[in-house]
Amino acid sequence: MDGRILGKRQNIFLLLVLLGRISGGKTLSLNGLPATGNVTENSSAYILVHTFSVTLSPSPSEVASGYPLIINSNPLTKAFRIDPGATHTYKVVTTGDPVLDYETMPNSFDLQIYVNDTAGASDLQILTVQITDVNEPPVFRGNLADQTVMIYILEGNRTPPGVIYQIDASDPEQSQLTYSCTPVLESFTVSQTGTISSTKEFDFERDPHTYLLNITVTDRLGLSTTRTVIINIINTNDETPYFTTNERVYRIPEENSPGTVVANITAKDPDDEGIISRLVYSISPPNMHFSINPFTGVIYVAMRIDRDAAPLRLHPNISLVIRVEDNPSGGQTNEIEITVIIEDLNDNPPECSLYNFRLEVSETATTGTLLLDLRDHCQDIDVEPPNNEFNFTGLSGLGSNKFTLNPSGSGKIVLIGELDFENPDNLAVEEYTLTAVVQDIAQPYYTNNIYIYIKIIPVNEFFPVFNNLSYVFNVSEMTQAGSSIGKVSATDKDLPFTGITYSIVAGGGTLSYTNIFWIDPNEGNLEIIATLDYETTQRYILTVQASDTEKLATVSVIINVLEVNDEKPVCSANTYSLAIPVDLAVGTNIEGFRIECVDRDSSPRSFRYFINSGNVNNHFTFSPSAGSNVSQLILASRFDYDSGLDTMWDYRLRVHITDDNLLSGSNRATTLIETGTVTLSIRVIPNPTTTITTTPAITLLIRTENVYSESAWYVPFLISVGSMLLLGLLGYLSFLLAKYIRTYCPPKPKANKRPLMCIFFPVEKKKVKKEEVWVSTEMTKINTVFDGEATDPVTGKMYEYNSKSGARRWKDTKEPVEPGIKEPVAQEMTKINTVFDGEARDPVTGKMYEYNSKSGARRWKDTKEPVEPGIKEPVAQVISTVPANSSEGKDRTGTPSKQESGTNGRELAAENNMATKPSEGKAETSSQDSLKLQKPKDGAGGRGSSSPGRSPVPSPKIYPQLQPKPALRNVV
Repeated sequence: MDGRILGKRQNIFLLLVLLGRISGGKTLSLNGLPATGNVTENSSAYILVHTFSVTLSPSPSEVASGYPLIINSNPLTKAFRIDPGATHTYKVVTTGDPVLDYETMPNSFDLQIYVNDTAGASDLQILTVQITDVNEPPVFRGNLADQTVMIYILEGNRTPPGVIYQIDASDPEQSQLTYSCTPVLESFTVSQTGTISSTKEFDFERDPHTYLLNITVTDRLGLSTTRTVIINIINTNDETPYFTTNERVYRIPEENSPGTVVANITAKDPDDEGIISRLVYSISPPNMHFSINPFTGVIYVAMRIDRDAAPLRLHPNISLVIRVEDNPSGGQTNEIEITVIIEDLNDNPPECSLYNFRLEVSETATTGTLLLDLRDHCQDIDVEPPNNEFNFTGLSGLGSNKFTLNPSGSGKIVLIGELDFENPDNLAVEEYTLTAVVQDIAQPYYTNNIYIYIKIIPVNEFFPVFNNLSYVFNVSEMTQAGSSIGKVSATDKDLPFTGITYSIVAGGGTLSYTNIFWIDPNEGNLEIIATLDYETTQRYILTVQASDTEKLATVSVIINVLEVNDEKPVCSANTYSLAIPVDLAVGTNIEGFRIECVDRDSSPRSFRYFINSGNVNNHFTFSPSAGSNVSQLILASRFDYDSGLDTMWDYRLRVHITDDNLLSGSNRATTLIETGTVTLSIRVIPNPTTTITTTPAITLLIRTENVYSESAWYVPFLISVGSMLLLGLLGYLSFLLAKYIRTYCPPKPKANKRPLMCIFFPVEKKKVKKEEVWVSTEMTKINTVFDGEATDPVTGKMYEYNSKSGARRWKDTKEPVEPGIKEPVAQEMTKINTVFDGEARDPVTGKMYEYNSKSGARRWKDTKEPVEPGIKEPVAQVISTVPANSSEGKDRTGTPSKQESGTNGRELAAENNMATKPSEGKAETSSQDSLKLQKPKDGAGGRGSSSPGRSPVPSPKIYPQLQPKPALRNVV
C-alpha cells in the first residue's frame, strides 16, 4: 500500500516539475546534487548522510513550505529524511527505522529530492546513498539468544556419556566461529561445532548436584559473545522395595457387602529408611471384585461377589497380583500373588423358565399319559449340593382328581381320569387350573409357585347330518332378487357345538350368471340374487354342503320356477311413419300397414290392440282389435278440414298391445298384465300427387338385467370419473362461450354501461334448424355529441364521430353518413340462417313467436313469418343511445320495458326509415337492392381495430324490432 502511494506521489511531483519548467523557465537549483553519500550499517537516527543547498530565482521568492523533500527512492525505503540546516542549507540524515543492515538490505539507495519555491520554480535531483559494511560480533540463536539455559541430567546409566546440548550461534559477516567453556571441567567438553557433551555417568549421592558453564563464541576478528548454561543432576530411585506379609491364601463367603476387609498387605523401601514411606500399592491388573488402598495396602470387597455366576461358578479361586512402587510416576517396583477363595451359600430359590404353563390335551387322551415334566423347566443355580437341590409338592386346584404327580415330588404330571366331552358323567370342563410348589431341600427353604392350565381340545368325531334327505322349493319367476325361498338345516353330535357352515357347491348357474342363488353360511337360508326366468330355465338342482370345518355332508335341493306373465308383447315395426291422402276412403288399410306381435309367455289369441293417445277425432282403428297376433291399421272416419272439425295434419299415434284378451274383467284387476308399445307417425297430404313408399323399421329388443357384482367395482368408479370429466368439459366449454361473448360483445365504456350495438358474425356453424329471416337495420339521426374527428379512408373526407355510440356525420355537411358512403343509406336486409332457440308470447297480439337469443331475430311460431310481435310486416328498429340507468330495460324475450320505450322516445329526433320485405312474386326495387347488412371489417371501424386519426367504433348490435310510434315518422 505504501509503495503504491509513493509511486503516485512521484508521478504527481514529476508532473509538477515538468509544468514548472515549461511555464516559467525561472532559475531554481539544488546545489551539491546530484551526489553520492556514504553511511555505515546499524547507524542510529539523525546520522548525517549528505548536505546540500538551494539557490533561488532572482525574483523575490522563498522555498515553499515542506520542501525540499524525498519524493521517491530506489529501492523504496523510509530510512532517510531531509532536515533543514543553515539558510537554504539542508541535511540528509538517517531515521533509524528501519535500521540499515548491510547483510539483509540493499547496499545502495537512489533518493529523488524535489524542491519548489513560492514563485513556482522547481528542481529535481538524485542523491545516491552507499551502505558501508561494519564487522559485528557473533550472536546466539535459539534458547541462548536471550536467556540462561538449564539442562537436567538423570544420574546413573539412564544418561550415558555423550552430547547433551547443541549451541546455535551465527556471525552477521558469515565468518568462522570458535567455541570455548569456562571453567574447564573434566565432566564436560565443548566442541568446535558447538556441542556440549558429558564424559561420564553421574551419581547424585557422590557428585555435585549442579554445574555452571560459561559458553563463549568468537569470530575470526576476535569479537565474541558469552552465555551461561546450568546443568542439574537429577536423583533417581535405584532401590527395590520388599513385602513383609507372609500369608498368600484367603477365604471369604460369597455375597459379602462392599467394603469388607479381605487382607492387609505391607512392604518396605530401603531408600526410605528413617522417613515416612512413599510406597504406593495397586492390583495389577485391576480386578472388579476387589480394590486396595494405595497407601495402606488394605484389600477390600469392591462389589457383590456371586459364586453362582460365571466365571466363579467354575473357577471360584481369584488370583490377585499386588504391586508396590516407591514412586507413583515410575520407580522401583515389586510384586506378589495372593489367592482369594469364594465359598458357596444357599442364596437362590429354585427358578423355572415358566411359572404359567398352558397345555392342550385331546378329549380322547388315555389315562397314564404324561402331560408335563416340571423338572425339565426348573433349576437351582446354586453351585454345590445341597444348596442346588429341590423337589415338588402336591397338586391342588380344579382338576386335581384327574391329574397327579407321579412319582411324588418328581414334577411329572400324569392324566388319571377321563376327559371325553360326550360322556355325560363328565362336567364338560374345557380348562383345568392346577397349582404346584417347587422348594429347596436346604435352609432357608426357598419356594416358588407354578400354575398349570390344561385346555381340553375337542375332537371332531361325528359327521353333520341334514334333517331331510332332499329339499324341494317352488318359486315364482317374479320373485325379487334378495328374497328368501327356503331353508336347509343339519345337526352335529360333537360337543361342544362349533357350528355348521352351509354352502352351494354345485348347480344354480346359467349362461348369464354364475350363481343365481345364495345360501346363508350360518343359518342355511336360501335366497335369490338374480332374476328368474321361466322361459329360460324351469328347474334348478343345487347341491348344498354342510361343514363343521373338518367333516362334510351334502344334500340335493330342487328349485321349481313357477310361470308368471312377465313378458311384454314385442311388435314389429316398433316405430313407423305413414302418409295418407286427405280423401282416403273409410275402411281402407292405410298403406297396407299391419302390425305383428309375439309374446314369449302368452298365446297369440291373448293380444288386444287399442290406440292410447294421438287418435284425435278417432280417425284410426285396428282390425282385428283382439284375438290375433297380426292386426291392420284402418281408416275409421273421413277427414273434415273444410268445416274446421280437423286441424291437425300430423298425427302421432301411441298404440298399446296387451296380453289380457283371454282374461275376464275381474281377473284383469288382479292378474299381472304386460303391455307392448308401438308409435306411428301419420301425415295427411291435402292433394297427394305421388305415393309415399314406407320402409318398415326393425326394432331389436334386448333385455338386460343389471345385477351388481362386487368384482365389478370398477364400473361405478369409471362412471363417476367419466361424469366428473364430463362436468369439467362442460365447464370449460361454458368458459369458452363466455370468453367468445365477451370478445365479440365487449362491455360499454364507463359512461354508458353497455355497448350500443353488437352483431355476431357469422351465425353458428352447427345449424340444427335453418330458416330464412329478413333482418334490417337503418341509420338514424341522433342527438349526439360528436367528440372526435377522423378521415374517411375511402373518400378522404373528414367526418365527426361519437366515441361511445359510434354515430358519425360529415364534418362539412353535418349529414349522418358512414365513412366511405356519400349518402346515408339503410343497410341491406340479408337472409341469415338463424337458429331459433327460444319461445315467448307477444304482449300485444298474444300470439306465440320464436326468437334467437343472440341476434334477436323473431318469427311467428305458426306461420314462420319473420315479423315483430303485434306487427304484420317486418320493420326496422330504431337504434338509439340508451342511458346507463336503463340497462335493465328489456325482458327475457328482448321486448323493451316501459322505461326504455319512454327514454327512446325522448332521445330520438327523427323517425325510422323502414325496410320491408318484398312481397312474393315481385321484384325488389333498386333502393332495396342497395340495402346491405354490413359486417364490420378491420381498419374500417370493425371490432377491436382503429385507423389513424379516428376512434374505434363499437360494433352494431341487432336488437329485437319494435313497433314505431306515430310521433317518430320523420324519415331521414
